[in-house]
Amino acid sequence: MTFRPGARWGPSAIREVSDVLETYSPELGNDLGDIPFCDMGDLTLDQGRVELVLEAISDRAQEVFAAGKIPFALGGEHLISLPLIIKTLEHHPDLVVFHWDAHADLRNDYEGAVLSHATVMRRVAEAIGGDRLVQFGIRSGTREEWEWMKESRSVRPLDPDHVMAALVERQGRPVYLTVDVDVLDPSVCPGTGTPEPGGTTFQNLIDCIYTLRRSGAPIVALDVVELAPKIDPSGISAAAAAKIVRELLLSLRV
Repeated sequence: MTFRPGARWGPSAIREVSDVLETYSPELGNDLGDIPFCDMGDLTLDQGRVELVLEAISDRAQEVFAAGKIPFALGGEHLISLPLIIKTLEHHPDLVVFHWDAHADLRNDYEGAVLSHATVMRRVAEAIGGDRLVQFGIRSGTREEWEWMKESRSVRPLDPDHVMAALVERQGRPVYLTVDVDVLDPSVCPGTGTPEPGGTTFQNLIDCIYTLRRSGAPIVALDVVELAPKIDPSGISAAAAAKIVRELLLSLRV
C-alpha cells in the first residue's frame, strides 16, 4: 500500500495519452514508426498474492528475452522491478542497475512486509550486490537507508554529468534502468503515490535520457513506474510519463 494508491492505472493512462502524443522526437530526430516495438498489453495479476504476481511478471520477461527483445515494463508500483531485474540478471550476469527515484526504497521491511515498493531496492541489492546499484535523485529515506547509501556510495544527483560518469565507471556493462516518476518534482508530476518536493525538472530528466542515448549505453531492460493518474485530474502527470516512455523507446539501441 502506498500513501496514495492508484498506480495500477498508470499503464492505461500512458497508453491513452500516447494516442495523442506525436510519435516523432525532434531532439532525437527519430520516430516511433521507424523502430521495431510492440505492446504486449497488461498482465492479468492476482491482487493480494504478491508471490504469484512476481512470478507472472518474471515469466513475461522471460518470454521477451527468449524472443531476443528488450523488456520495457510500465507500472504499477515499484515492486514490479524486482522480478524483472532478477530475470535480467539471469541473461546478463554482469548487470548494473540505474535507479532514478525520489525514495531510496532500501528498507529491509515496510509495515511487516519484506516485499514492498519501499523495500524493492534492498531486495535488488541482495540479488545483484550493493556495488552494482547506482541511485540517482534520491531525496527521501530513513536514517538507516541513508547510512546504507553512504556506506555503499550508491547515490548521486540526477543530472547528465553524473549519469555519464556512472556509465564510464561501469565500462560498458549492461544496464537495467528503472524510472520512478516521483523523481520529478511534484510541480511537474503530482500524480504519484508518494510525492516528494525538491525533485528534478522534466527537461533535466529528458537530458539524462539523451545522455544514455549519446553514450551508447547498453540498456538491456527498463521500466517506468508509480504513475497514479487518478490523483492528477489535469493529466499532466500522465503526459509527462508518456513522453518519458517515448524518449526512452527512441533512445534504445535496437
